[in-house]
Amino acid sequence: MDIDFIGGLDPYTIDGAIERTIDFTVQLALDHNKGIDIHLHESGQSGLDTVNYLIKKVNENPVLSKKTFISHCFVLGKLEKTKQEEIAEQLGAAGIGIVSTIPFGSLIMPIPVLYKHNVTVLTGNDSIIDHWNTWGSGSVLQKANLMAQLYGYSTEFLLSRSLKLATANILPLDDKGVQQWPKAGDTADLVLINASCSAEAVSRVSPVQSLISQGNIVY
Repeated sequence: MDIDFIGGLDPYTIDGAIERTIDFTVQLALDHNKGIDIHLHESGQSGLDTVNYLIKKVNENPVLSKKTFISHCFVLGKLEKTKQEEIAEQLGAAGIGIVSTIPFGSLIMPIPVLYKHNVTVLTGNDSIIDHWNTWGSGSVLQKANLMAQLYGYSTEFLLSRSLKLATANILPLDDKGVQQWPKAGDTADLVLINASCSAEAVSRVSPVQSLISQGNIVY
């Protein structure tokens, strides 16, 4: 059925059992060679316990590294700075990514801390537009723009780095300005936008001009 990830939702709140639920999910993923995506909204001790236990299980099963994600993971935004650093370091070492809608207001996620510890951060929860609230247009560039505003990424360099939130961590230039995309042999999946550079694309949420998928112009 082209399913890539075995999902889950708030194991403590829904099932009343963190370890049993995570164990079952992990075994399903292992049995069927799939990734894992746990949608975790719990922001108290149960949320932290879920994160810690998932880290433990991925470390026990390295094949799940780089294939395991926690969506939302609001508990990270509720931790003190030292604990955020500790958990982010463990997530990065285990190869567990975070998928976030980049919430704002009373809950600001520690995205810069996650980046610092090489945690993969993606956006696009709940069909990107996020039907749990009224904000957003469905544009991942808009999410990158919001992130840059929230964390003060206002220089040309930091704005250019923010583009990776919209592209699943692919950037045209690395931090030293060396081209890394596109190159011959890369899959021809492209979104063409009206912008002079990556920084402008993020800061101005540049309009999409064309979409190419697998080498076919679809828009």
